[in-house]
Amino acid sequence: MNESIKQSVKEYILNTFLPGEDPKELTDDLPLISGGILDSIATLKLIMFIEETFGVTLEAHEADKEHLNTINQIADLISARKS
Repeated sequence: MNESIKQSVKEYILNTFLPGEDPKELTDDLPLISGGILDSIATLKLIMFIEETFGVTLEAHEADKEHLNTINQIADLISARKS
């Protein structure tokens, strides 16, 4: 299940924030927030996508680089919310 979550999140990030970039560059451990790929507005858009797509609600304190900095962290958070 985690792989399908990762794939959906990757596709969203690539299409929305990195159009034209090589998908191979977006690894599961690439820092998205601390690496400057996602700013605060982009992070909010990502949260809305996660909540709508996966039917989960994220807490305000989870909207940070401790929880949303990599594809792996995002997938783990979604999995934890869904279980």
